[in-house]
Amino acid sequence: MGSVTRCEWALLATILLYSFVPAFGGLLRILELAGGPAIAPENPRAMTDPLPIVLHILSSFVFCIVGALQFLPSLRRNTPALHRRVGRTVVVAGLASALTGLWMTTHYTLPAEIQGPALFWARIVLSLSMIGLITWALFAIRSRNHLSHGAAMFRAYAIGQGASTQAVLGIGWIIVTGTEALGPLRDGMMIIAWILNLLIAEMLIRRLLINRDRTPLGLTAS
Repeated sequence: MGSVTRCEWALLATILLYSFVPAFGGLLRILELAGGPAIAPENPRAMTDPLPIVLHILSSFVFCIVGALQFLPSLRRNTPALHRRVGRTVVVAGLASALTGLWMTTHYTLPAEIQGPALFWARIVLSLSMIGLITWALFAIRSRNHLSHGAAMFRAYAIGQGASTQAVLGIGWIIVTGTEALGPLRDGMMIIAWILNLLIAEMLIRRLLINRDRTPLGLTAS
């Protein structure tokens, strides 16, 4: 890690800072499930079956925080063995995050003000897409298709980081209006956050993922 450049440290710090609110909020959620003060609307099914939530929080934490290391070209170039080990961890965490997210969406009943039909189906589609992207990335790296592998993992990471952008939009809305977004407005903001992430991912894939020697900047798992 000593060979990491200042620009890479700045990029890593930015990603970690961006991930802070959902990561910290997730840990508070675990404390709540362990008997601490409530920080989210009550969901009786979640309280009686907290394991999927705990697994989702922990796996999402690893995927987003540890996965940030995979954006460092120096790590991939100078310590490829470490890069591969981190990549395998990120893949397992990403699949666990998507699968538990899918399970919670289909099994937990949430109040209409925090999840309407649009958000319900968006979560299903995005969870399945994230699983498909990570699976495709695994097949791609096994066939040494580094470009396809990196692009797929980049897109999966954009989906996994949806909570960070949702936190930014939600906090911004509260600051501007003084009220929390609920109902269809909340659904729309949540979906827009994922769309923004995926649009940014596509821009970065085209501008950063492919360089002159076509070496991908991605979250490799090989």
